[in-house]
Amino acid sequence: MLKGRLGLETARIPHIDRHGLMWLGRGNLLVEDGTLRFVAAGDDSLPPGEYLIPFQTVSCFVLGPGVTVSHDAMRLAARHGTGILFTGEGGVRLYASMPFGPDDSALARRQIACWANPEARMLCVRRMYAWRLGEVLPDADLDTLRGIEGARMRETYRLLTRRFGVKWEGRRYDRSNPQNDDLPNQAINHAATAVEAAAMVATAVAGAIPQIGFIHEASGISFCLDIADLYRDSVTLPVAFAAVRDFERQPPPPLMTLEAITRKLAGRTFRKQHLVASMIDRIKELFSDDRGGDA
Repeated sequence: MLKGRLGLETARIPHIDRHGLMWLGRGNLLVEDGTLRFVAAGDDSLPPGEYLIPFQTVSCFVLGPGVTVSHDAMRLAARHGTGILFTGEGGVRLYASMPFGPDDSALARRQIACWANPEARMLCVRRMYAWRLGEVLPDADLDTLRGIEGARMRETYRLLTRRFGVKWEGRRYDRSNPQNDDLPNQAINHAATAVEAAAMVATAVAGAIPQIGFIHEASGISFCLDIADLYRDSVTLPVAFAAVRDFERQPPPPLMTLEAITRKLAGRTFRKQHLVASMIDRIKELFSDDRGGDA
């Protein structure tokens, strides 16, 4: 594309995945001579320098800490339907997003159709549980499926305590005083918040409706919580237990808080596993055919 023009073939920043997401951190996003430019201060993923961006090929900019963006850059992105999200490092928080989405409402309409049809809704629920647990569970109501999940989770916790050498006394959460929990439970809360933020990013990029969940219902981000739960065994809990292990290995006094260690480890894990891209694929697959309730 635009071979040779303005040096784009050598200066463009590669997409993080085939969805056209561009993750930028620590630099300035601006427009100069009608061209979108990113002046990078440099970080682990991008060396310092000035980069020209062919924004027509970008679906969404994900801007992490240390990025400033000019009014002209926001205007140019809006004109071409390119989304902009402001996140924590690695996508562990979602702070704001510019309105955007796919060119049509097909996926959102399929989501509504599935949610409104009891049979299709249960098929989506069973599909998500099958993804999490590695098998298609017998036809059952939601309470029964939650009970089966709970039994599997107890075994998961047991295996993780052995793998990371962390003492575990059971899952608990005091909403009125989260800091009163023991270290593993605190870390799980921090990791879960980070994974939920990644799910919010994926939901926004895919054009799904965050309020319309299938397993979760009451929250304003119920669907995001559904998607985040798909990665509880593979991402949330391993990150949490690894964070506790790393926190306890620090010489006294601790240089980093448990929350900081959890967030940094989560961000690295998200990048390594291409978590947001995986979530986008799962969202599309959930409603992809008659088993998922195509509209």
